[in-house]
Amino acid sequence: MTEATTILARTAPDRAPSPISMFEFWPGWLFYTPVVLYWMALSLRYGGPTTPTAANPRITTGGLCGESKVSILDQAGPYARRFIAPYTAILTGDNDLETAQAAMATAGLACPVVVKPDIGCNGTGVKLVEHAADLGPVLAAFPRGVRLVIQELMTEPEEAGLFYIRDPDADAGHITSVTYKKAPVLTGDGHSSIRTLIGSDERTRLVPHLYLPRLAERLDDVPAAGEPVRLVFTGNHCKGSIFLDGGDDITPELEAALDRVMRDVPDFHFGRIDVKFESVAALRRGQGFRIIEINGIGSEATHIWDRRTTLREAYGAQFRHYHAAFAIGAKKRRAGWRPSSPATMLRDWFNQRRLMASYPMND
Repeated sequence: MTEATTILARTAPDRAPSPISMFEFWPGWLFYTPVVLYWMALSLRYGGPTTPTAANPRITTGGLCGESKVSILDQAGPYARRFIAPYTAILTGDNDLETAQAAMATAGLACPVVVKPDIGCNGTGVKLVEHAADLGPVLAAFPRGVRLVIQELMTEPEEAGLFYIRDPDADAGHITSVTYKKAPVLTGDGHSSIRTLIGSDERTRLVPHLYLPRLAERLDDVPAAGEPVRLVFTGNHCKGSIFLDGGDDITPELEAALDRVMRDVPDFHFGRIDVKFESVAALRRGQGFRIIEINGIGSEATHIWDRRTTLREAYGAQFRHYHAAFAIGAKKRRAGWRPSSPATMLRDWFNQRRLMASYPMND
């Protein structure tokens, strides 16, 4: 049994017979309305709606919106850097390919690499570049004057989101959520097109809009019998990846290992750490993981998108996490850090939305 099969078997649904949960693909405005109302209630208690931005005071808006991925990774100290996938960054302009090649050479990078916008979310604009010949066209697809991250493609076979919270007054931080991220893979039968395969699978047929536009040029291809067809590259639920609750795999060893890493990122107290890892067994020991991204206040405990999760459990997780963000932000404010102003948050949010609208479709 492969590690991927093991994860799926260990997280097999025991409550939800449906391939997706009742609320998994609700419109955002519908699912998040209670969360926004709860946020507003917390703002009355803790001194304003931007209080959580002080929880990670060295990050733009605490990581709520408009933050730079590179600026967060750059804050890591020497110990934390040992766990971060090698990366570099460029600003698109007139000579993107030459600029990228020089930056990659300095950072010791070579294809395959992942190219992603420095400002963005939900995997928008993320591109896999497997061959050097494809790097130029990928860079050219982005608008000019945009900062891009070029990161080594990690070979670890599995991906997870580890939600980390450290109260400023506590001796150590804790992991409150583990989410395994699985890209849906269909298997060719030698006579069905990719469009037909998507329409025949019990899960993908319910959300075809997540896959059809991205695979538009390949929908009529007929994969050979036994040929795997990966439908999405990025580990984002809204792009079609399958999320599985791995909370049972939170161990003291994993918490201690991640806490030691995140304490080497100054004043980081709240967010999700996205990692690639070798195996569940190694992860439980706090070993064999590499960080590909560090997300702040705007991130979620994404185990709520496991199809077994009930709506009550999902909102409970959202409320607990955001309550912690407000409480930590209030403590950091009392320690002298200033939350972002509403005007700053609004400006950064609009800038992020503008940039995301300009990025090419993700892989």
